[in-house]
Amino acid sequence: MAKTTHYATAAQEDPPAKAVSNGTSASPPRPPQESMQLKKEISLVNGVCLIVGNMIGSGIFVSPKGVLMYSDSYGLSLVIWAVGGLFSVFGALCYAELGTTIKKSGASYAYILEAFGELPAFIRLWTSLLIIEPTSQAVIAVTFANYMVQPFFPSCEAPYLAGRLLAAVCICLLTFVNCAYVKWGTRVQDLSTYAKVLALIAVIIAGIVCIGQGRSENFADSFEGSSWQVGNIALALYSALFSYSGWDTLNFVTEEIKNPERNLPLAIGISMPIVTVIYIMTNVAYYSVLSKMDILSSDAVAVTFADQVFGVMNWTIPLAVALSCFGGLNASILAASRLFFVGSREGHLPDAICMIHVKRFTPVPALLFNGAMALVYLCVEDIFKLINYYSFSYWFFVGLSIAGQLYLRWKEPSKERPLKLSIVFPVVFCLCTIFLVAVPLYTDFVNSVIGIAIAASGLPVYFLLVRVPERKRPECLRRAVASVTWLIQILCSSVLTEMDPDTAAKSQ
Repeated sequence: MAKTTHYATAAQEDPPAKAVSNGTSASPPRPPQESMQLKKEISLVNGVCLIVGNMIGSGIFVSPKGVLMYSDSYGLSLVIWAVGGLFSVFGALCYAELGTTIKKSGASYAYILEAFGELPAFIRLWTSLLIIEPTSQAVIAVTFANYMVQPFFPSCEAPYLAGRLLAAVCICLLTFVNCAYVKWGTRVQDLSTYAKVLALIAVIIAGIVCIGQGRSENFADSFEGSSWQVGNIALALYSALFSYSGWDTLNFVTEEIKNPERNLPLAIGISMPIVTVIYIMTNVAYYSVLSKMDILSSDAVAVTFADQVFGVMNWTIPLAVALSCFGGLNASILAASRLFFVGSREGHLPDAICMIHVKRFTPVPALLFNGAMALVYLCVEDIFKLINYYSFSYWFFVGLSIAGQLYLRWKEPSKERPLKLSIVFPVVFCLCTIFLVAVPLYTDFVNSVIGIAIAASGLPVYFLLVRVPERKRPECLRRAVASVTWLIQILCSSVLTEMDPDTAAKSQ
């Protein structure tokens, strides 16, 4: 795991020279050699679909009841959904500035590394590797599998093993798709995003029709019974923000975006209003048909809504939930693999993980590593409990990356910034993040401490392995790492990547 920020491909043997009529030899013209780095294949439309597809997961279909549970009224819950959307817009805009200033993939890891150095960046990477990414992917895959398997067992619970095997197949399939070509992964993302947005539009239209037919009694005195306690409002906002998570997805693949100075902020600017409006209107549709008791007692609110409104077409919503999970998992695999890829390139993970396929230009080892971690976590029976461990860490590192934005504004005021926001945006977001970090410490202290302990477990790894120069490591360890790297290189037809010179220069 030596520091490796720039790799060059091995020199290749020149083809033999051809003889010409005058007895001299002349070499044939050779096309310019293609550099071994990730290609810029993500367009504006792909970027919008990545953000929208990852933000709109199964949550808005399955469990929007968390906000209503803590707010205790339809009116206040809609206000909290709007506030959550506004807060997410602030964060996404801050990331748009960071992404156009620090043109590296990896999102918060890259930004923390640039602002605060290696140790906090490694802890961010370690937390993602150990808990955040594999757990979230395993949970999404299990949710997908449950919605696909359950219709075959209408009168009983689906077998545990069947759900886990289908979840494993889903992870392996999407890992293969993203290994094959970047375009395949973006096409899967585009199609799944279109499907889930169309399903939500159908729910919204059905709700508007119901309101037009006079079913608006639930909105009379909509703030009656509201819970104005600070703790409950905080928990309601936390539930809303969980559904809005994913707005940083495109920043994980900055180096693969076509014209990132234009397309990154534009994709964020298009995606955030779309998701916010869809979330608010979908909840209005739910509230127009379902009573508070119906929502709070339902395990899948959209399915309950479809049973009452869609009639024989109610099967479309469970299918939409499955497709939503499928697309969300694809976006998560795409983003997480780039995080591990960049972490390896910076010397924080084994060098083999930052290799790319010699013909397809995809980070095959990073994708396989990410898929293997997700498959391991599928073996944990109560996988959903692991989600509770990383809420504290997630918001802490997001806030730290935005604090890095403020620090770089002070440290490097002359640094080129294609997009420069008002200082109000990062300041407000950092203050709100302090609140979000404090909430789980207050409401779920034990799980938060476990999350902190998981992050702290990276400290000995950093000081005993990452910081130790390669020449001082045990000979047996160096030989083992070299052998594994060679084997991965052969099996994956991959070579070490080169850093884009423009990106490297602009990030200095």
